[in-house]
Amino acid sequence: MNPRRTTLDLGYRHLLRPALFRVGGGDAEVAHEQTLHRLATLGPRRRAALAAALKVPTQSVTVAGLSFPGRVGLAAGVDKNGVAALAWPALGFSHVELGTVTAHPQPGNDKPRLFRLRDSQAIINRMGFNNLGAQALADRLRETGPVGVPVGVSIGKTKVTPVQEAVGDYLTSVRALDAVADYFAVNVSSPNTPGLRSLQDKEPLAELLAEIVTETKRLAAATGARPTPVFVKIAPDLTDSAIDDVLEVAANADVSGIIATNTTIARDGLADPDLPLAKETGGLSGAPLTRRSRAVVEYVARHAATPIIGVGGIGSADDALAMVDAGADLVQVYTGYIYRGPALVMELNQALG
Repeated sequence: MNPRRTTLDLGYRHLLRPALFRVGGGDAEVAHEQTLHRLATLGPRRRAALAAALKVPTQSVTVAGLSFPGRVGLAAGVDKNGVAALAWPALGFSHVELGTVTAHPQPGNDKPRLFRLRDSQAIINRMGFNNLGAQALADRLRETGPVGVPVGVSIGKTKVTPVQEAVGDYLTSVRALDAVADYFAVNVSSPNTPGLRSLQDKEPLAELLAEIVTETKRLAAATGARPTPVFVKIAPDLTDSAIDDVLEVAANADVSGIIATNTTIARDGLADPDLPLAKETGGLSGAPLTRRSRAVVEYVARHAATPIIGVGGIGSADDALAMVDAGADLVQVYTGYIYRGPALVMELNQALG
């Protein structure tokens, strides 16, 4: 084992994580926001020092026409508004998926809405796409400048927008962000916005993806640029036949790839001490999702020749290697990072090379 990684792992587990978990009286969202603020205020020298300390050799990989310096990315939901975009590459991430953002700013669901299930190495969230809006993120990314790695943007439906008007809502976000996003992730799978998952159904999804891809091509033609790749993020709770429908629709719409998976509404695999929290509504992420996410990735890989970003329950090198073996071209982490910290990214980068 890398001595630097061992020291980092022990320091995070025994010093930093306990301190973070006490912030705000144990309020997970307060700790999250304070961590983002600290990362956002890191200057160039501190980011460079972090990058030097955490760097391990990785090989670049091309996915959907984009060059990634490694395979390990930050999942959507961590940095919705892109406030710490420059910090994530310094922490070892090969790409960053910001958002989910919506066409219009919205506060999200009532608090508390983020819960740690510590014994299960899991999180339940019902954030509800709290964000400052697509235009605010576009403005911030222009001000930030080059991040140094591909930046994806996850886009979702504004809560107050009726489902039958969802296409226009998504297109507003696409138009605002197309010039600053390296790829789009179309989020139709969060369980925390009423009606959103119905957009995974065959007919509405076909219309939505066709319109989004057509719009990226139109915007590219106007500037002579390459169309921004479009991925669609799916739920782990879909049946095989529903996944088949998504894959058929995605292929017909010329979608660039699949992100599998989002959080689950199931509560399987929780440790006994965490069962009282199982009643909380929202999406479950983390270790209980590992097998299901991997199974979905494997199913997609067997039934479609499309790039896959694997996300869900990756908390170790073995998890990441298994996800790649199942068919993922790239992997993303969120909950595992909360429980393991920067040492996890080093471990995954070393394992995946």
